[in-house]
Amino acid sequence: MPRLVRMFGLVAGLWLLSFHAVFAQQDDVTLPIDDVAAWVDGFVPHAIRQAKIAGAVVVVVDRSGVVFQRGYGLSDWDAGTAVDPERTLFRPGSISKLFVWTAVMQQVERGAIDLDADINTYLDFEIPPFDGQPITMRQVMTHTAGFEEALRYLFVTDPMPLEDYVKQALPARVFAPGSTTAYSNYATSLAGYVVERVSGQSFDAYVAENIFAPLGMDRSTFAQPLPDELADQMSQRYNEAGGPALGFEMFGAAPAGALTASGADIGRFMVAQLNDGAGLLRPETARMMQDYRAPGIEGLNRMALGFYEKRVNGHRGIGHGGDTQGFHSDLTIFPDAGVGLYISMNSSGVGAERLAIRHLLLEGFADRYLPPRGPQDVVPGVDAETARAHAELVAGSYYGTRASFTNFLSLLGFLGQANVGVTEEGELSFPVLYGLGIGAPDWVEVVPFIWQDRYSSSTVAAEVVDGEVVRLSTDIFSPFMELIPAPPGRNAAVLAPVLGAALFVILLQAVLWPVRRIVRGRMGVPFALQGGHLTVYRATGLFGWGVVLAVLGWVAFGAIASSDPALLGGDLDWLMNGLRVLTPVAAVGLSLAAVAHFLMSLQAGRSWFAHVGRLALLLSALMLVWAVMSFHLYGFDLRF
Repeated sequence: MPRLVRMFGLVAGLWLLSFHAVFAQQDDVTLPIDDVAAWVDGFVPHAIRQAKIAGAVVVVVDRSGVVFQRGYGLSDWDAGTAVDPERTLFRPGSISKLFVWTAVMQQVERGAIDLDADINTYLDFEIPPFDGQPITMRQVMTHTAGFEEALRYLFVTDPMPLEDYVKQALPARVFAPGSTTAYSNYATSLAGYVVERVSGQSFDAYVAENIFAPLGMDRSTFAQPLPDELADQMSQRYNEAGGPALGFEMFGAAPAGALTASGADIGRFMVAQLNDGAGLLRPETARMMQDYRAPGIEGLNRMALGFYEKRVNGHRGIGHGGDTQGFHSDLTIFPDAGVGLYISMNSSGVGAERLAIRHLLLEGFADRYLPPRGPQDVVPGVDAETARAHAELVAGSYYGTRASFTNFLSLLGFLGQANVGVTEEGELSFPVLYGLGIGAPDWVEVVPFIWQDRYSSSTVAAEVVDGEVVRLSTDIFSPFMELIPAPPGRNAAVLAPVLGAALFVILLQAVLWPVRRIVRGRMGVPFALQGGHLTVYRATGLFGWGVVLAVLGWVAFGAIASSDPALLGGDLDWLMNGLRVLTPVAAVGLSLAAVAHFLMSLQAGRSWFAHVGRLALLLSALMLVWAVMSFHLYGFDLRF
C-alpha cells in the first residue's frame, strides 16, 4: 500500500507539473509603464468618485517587481491626507487568507503538516466527525470542510486569543467533507491555529518572521490594535466619501482577515508568488499550491490550495478578494503571463459599485494587456428549443452554501435566496453584477448547462444528475460558494409571501382587538362573546401583540447588528435571548388560543364570515410556528 501511495503521488505530481506547463507556455507579458499609468489613471479616479469612495490604492506587478503603484483620493477625508502606496495602510480583509495558506504550505514543506491527514492530529481539541468522516487541511484550504457560516465573533471590539476563538466559535458541520464548497472564515482561522501548534509561535509572530521579513514587508502586520510605529499610517475607513470616519475595526477570526498592509507590500507578496514562491516556498511547493484544482462544477472556476481561480480571456488568474466593514480589495496574479493586479478601497461607497470597480478593473486590464487565448465569440452550443428546456429546468429558488443552517441566522439564508428565471426569449435569467453602467448579463448556453455572458467572461453552470439540478454557480463565486436548490419546504419564492400574509393577518387581529373595544364602548354595544370564549378571544389579541413585538424586536436586532457586527460578540445577547423566548411563546400561545377560538366559534354557530376570519388567524398562527421551528428562533445556544 505505501508503494501504491507513492506511485499515486508521483503521478499526481507529474500531472500538476504538466498542468502548470500548459498555462506557462506563453511568454511573459510586457507591461509598458506609461501606458499602464495612463490606463489606470483614466479609470480609477472617475470610478471612485462615482462610487463615493474616499480613497484607493492600485498596484501592478510583473515577475521583475512593481511596474506601477499609485494612491487615489484620500486616506483621511477631514485632514485631506492623500493615499500613499508606500506608506498608507489598508485592511485587505480576506486577502489575509493567502498568507495563512502560504504559512501552511511552508509547514507542509517542513513535514509538519500533511494536507490529507485528519486535522485533529494537530489540535488540542476535537473537531467532531460528520457521518464518521474527519476533515483534512486540503479540505480546509479549498473551503470544503463543511462548516456553516459563523458570525458571532467575526468582528469584535476586543479580539480574544486565537486558541480561545477556535474553541468557542466552532460552528456546526452541515455538509460532508469534500462534498460542497462553502466559504469559512472559521476554517481559515483553524488553519492559522494549526500553524501556531506545529511551529510553536503565535500566528502573528510566525507570519512576521517567515513571510513579511523575507519579503521586506515592513508595513504589514496581523497585530490588533496596530503597533505604535504603524498606527499613524492607517487609512480611515468610511461608508461613503465625506462621511464620518469609522475607526479601526477588529477582526475576531484574525488569521482569516486581520492583515493590515500597504499597497507596496502587497505588491512584494504578488511578485514572490509570480516567481514560484521565491523567498517563501520551494518552486515545486508554490506550483502545487497554485496549480491544484479542487473538485467543482464543470466549466467554472475552482479553488487552488488557498487561491481561487479567475479566468479572463482564456488566461488562468488566481487570487482572492477581501471585504471588511469599510475596506474592499481584490488581488489577482496571472502565472502564465507573469503579471498581477491589486486594488484596495477604503470606503463601501454606494450600492454595489465597489464590486463593479473590482470587476471592471480586472476585465479591462486583461482586455488591454492579456491577449485572448482561443476563440472569444460566444456561440450557442444547443438549439433554441433545448436551450429553453434547460433554462426552465434550472429556473427556481436557490440558497447559498455560505450560510447558517442550524441557528436563528438561517432566516437570512431563507430571505436571501437567489431566483433564477427564464426570459421571454427562452434564455437564462441570472443577474450577477450591476453598477457603473454594467447591464444585465446576456447568457448564452455554449454547451449543455453551461452559459456564458456575451459581453464579459462571466459563466454560469449547473450540475444535473438524472434530470435534476444538484447545484448551480457562477464563476464569480464558484470557487468558494455554490447554490443549492431550495426544497419545497424552504422555497422562499412560495413561502415568503405566505409568511408575510400570515404576519399581516396576525397584525390585523392585534390591531382590531383594542379598536373593537373602543368602538363598542363609544356606541354602547355589548360584545357578543362571553365567559370562556371572551377569555380566549382576548388571549388571541394578547399573543398577537406578542408576535408583533417579537417581529419588531427581530427587525431592530438586525438593524443594530448590521450597523455594528461587533455587537454580536455579546452586547446584544440580552435582546437575542429575550426574542428567542418571546417569539416561540407568542407563536405557540397564539396558535393554542386561535384553535380554541375557532372551535368555540363553530360550536356557537357563528356566521361563515366569522369562521373564515378565525380560520385565517389559526392558519397564520400555525405558519408562524413553522417559521419559529424551521429557522430556530428559540433556545439559548450562543454559537452562530
